[in-house]
Amino acid sequence: MRRTDRLFDIILILRDGKLHRAQDIAERLEVSTRTIYRDMDTLAASGLPMEGERGVGYMVREAVTLPPLNLTPEELEALNLGMAIVAEAADPGLKAAALSLADKIDAVLPEQTIAEADAWKFAVYPFADAARGFTHMPALRAAIKARQKLQLSYRRIDGILTGRTIRPLHMEYWGRVWTLTAWCETRKDFRVFRADLIEACTPLPELFTDEPGKRLQDYDPDTR
Repeated sequence: MRRTDRLFDIILILRDGKLHRAQDIAERLEVSTRTIYRDMDTLAASGLPMEGERGVGYMVREAVTLPPLNLTPEELEALNLGMAIVAEAADPGLKAAALSLADKIDAVLPEQTIAEADAWKFAVYPFADAARGFTHMPALRAAIKARQKLQLSYRRIDGILTGRTIRPLHMEYWGRVWTLTAWCETRKDFRVFRADLIEACTPLPELFTDEPGKRLQDYDPDTR
């Protein structure tokens, strides 16, 4: 497993807001505890809003505010996305302005939010991934709202292209990485997809309704 993919998996484990011991994470990901310590240092340095220490455990905090404004997670997504797209521009002036803006915003963020200048960049994922992941965001959000099934063409982290029929349930944002939690009808289980790895997204005519075992509230990341 590539280190970037392992870092992503760690975020998925921490997403429940509970305290997780490094030893338990290491056993789950089949790596050494020392490796998890190094990964936690990397995530903390990249701005992931987490707290904890070696020998105790780690957890992710939530809460995103920007004084004197209170921003919703979606508003912060939009702000970050704008900087991500502009930072990919060929114009060096615009790119410099986007990075400067990120620094200025970081300077007024409270400590419990995504901190440090590189917080907006989640160091292991470049700006290009954020822009690419946004391509399918309108269709994904619309399908979640309409409770409409989707056909995905999804490239797994090992490079293999797969086709999935899913029930989209929820989208989350992790410092420049968008994820989609869904019930995968192809695998008959819950799956979390990275938006930047979705190559095609086609709405299907079939709608879905809540069924026990397939609802968002039935999803338990601790069992994945």
